[in-house]
Amino acid sequence: MMKKKVFYVEDEMFLAKIVKETLELKGYEVMHNQNGNKVFEAISAFNPDVCLLDVMLPHVDGFTLGNHIRNVHPNLPIIFLTAKTQPDDIIKGFSSGGTDYLKKPFSMEELIVRIENQVRLMKANTPDVDALPDEIALKGYRFYPGRFELHTTNEVIKLSNREAQILKMLCSHRNKPIDRKVLLQMVWGDDSFFNSRNLDVYIRKLRGYFGAEPGIEIITLKGIGYHFSVS
Repeated sequence: MMKKKVFYVEDEMFLAKIVKETLELKGYEVMHNQNGNKVFEAISAFNPDVCLLDVMLPHVDGFTLGNHIRNVHPNLPIIFLTAKTQPDDIIKGFSSGGTDYLKKPFSMEELIVRIENQVRLMKANTPDVDALPDEIALKGYRFYPGRFELHTTNEVIKLSNREAQILKMLCSHRNKPIDRKVLLQMVWGDDSFFNSRNLDVYIRKLRGYFGAEPGIEIITLKGIGYHFSVS
């Protein structure tokens, strides 16, 4: 079983040592940063299941950091750790990308319960593309994800790995919207400008493959993402 990954930002080194070592003893893999510097490069490389962010940090506060992380990683759970417990602070935490809020001082037992809950919620809200069948009927087409093939009545279209991944994601959201950032995160691991432009190219290619079928359409939802319409 793969270890759950925790990205932890805390400048109080004594507390950070206790939290990191305790989580590692419980089977987690922990990356600790003392401040907000170079967080985005570290997160992209580490690919965590959850973030723990102290609010009072040098250079950049945890709320600002949380906002930036949420913009880049829309599905990543963020738990704020702070002594600030006024209603305005809690509201600010959730509006800054937080998915949970834990008051200092806290027990490790409660922290672990909250981590597990956030990871469970994230998985429940993440499309399970692996659960898709080996053959997917799309009007007059047949899509074979494992073989990277899209079959028409008279042609076999060999898909690239990226094309097949994107089509799998669209199929998992058939006839409902899919967020562009979610698609980028699931296929590329980040939503950088370069990957976003690549996504546009692949979407155009997939539209071309389905051009002969009026009942299938990949609709762009401006500012949101796409709607894979199969009527």
